[in-house]
Amino acid sequence: PKSDRFFEDFAGQWLRTRNILLAPMTSRDSARVSPVRPFMKRETEMLFESIAREGRDLVELLTADYTFLNERLARHYGIEGVTGDAMRRVSLPPDSRRRGVLTHGGLLVSTSNPGRTSPVKRGVFVLENLLGKEVPPPPPNLPPLEAARKDGFRPRTLREQLAVHREDASCASCHNHFDPIGLAMEDFDQLGQFRERERNGQAVDATATLVTGEAVSGAAELGQALASRPEAFYRCVAEKLLTYALGRGLEPSDAPALDAITARTKAGRGAFPAMLAAVVESVPFQSRRGDGGEAAAQARTARMQPP
Repeated sequence: PKSDRFFEDFAGQWLRTRNILLAPMTSRDSARVSPVRPFMKRETEMLFESIAREGRDLVELLTADYTFLNERLARHYGIEGVTGDAMRRVSLPPDSRRRGVLTHGGLLVSTSNPGRTSPVKRGVFVLENLLGKEVPPPPPNLPPLEAARKDGFRPRTLREQLAVHREDASCASCHNHFDPIGLAMEDFDQLGQFRERERNGQAVDATATLVTGEAVSGAAELGQALASRPEAFYRCVAEKLLTYALGRGLEPSDAPALDAITARTKAGRGAFPAMLAAVVESVPFQSRRGDGGEAAAQARTARMQPP
């Protein structure tokens, strides 16, 4: 039972699965999404739990060609052949544009704005929660993105609005990192449904070139690109897990432990049990305060002193 609670709580903190239950949206969108919000939350939790318990490579979270659905969520996604209320593992069709957690409805809905997608929110989520990059707050007194909505009388696309926003050098330094990520996820709308066209009939452009140089098209290809650098992903997950285990933010003094946890995870082919064991055996966890850890560490030190 404790491990069941862990998978829900840690996923809620790391992948923010709880956010899907609270995501603001228009009344029209809410009527369509609210019945499946709890199942979207469980989809991500169950994928993580399955990979973790079975000791498979954690990067499978980014590339999995299967997911966990019931009939209502499958219908929302447009996937056929799933019946009944029970959530269970479902292999995705070979031509499906869904692959991994980046195409999960819970992530896509909770990183959207009411009535439209948000490439910025999606890009920031990926940087912070899958790549472990800290995104600084925006400078003060910046005009909102909507200020660039029109070019004369012609409405601009989101891609064009972001391009105008990046013309300000103070914006570009950050937006150059997360805008391409968010734009690559534009093939999924604010409801978590795949789309080829926007509401105005214009074709969706989900192509992007990441700051690392990879050209991607769509959320599935983005997941593959992120998975091609597994060590960065392992380190990010290790940071989130160590933070969860310690109940505090990490400090510079925790860096050696984080390095060791990442190395053991890599040596263990990305298996979650290897990461979990490394966290439990780490000095910060063994020496944590408030539960006897600090006293145990002092006792070990005392035993090591010469008589």
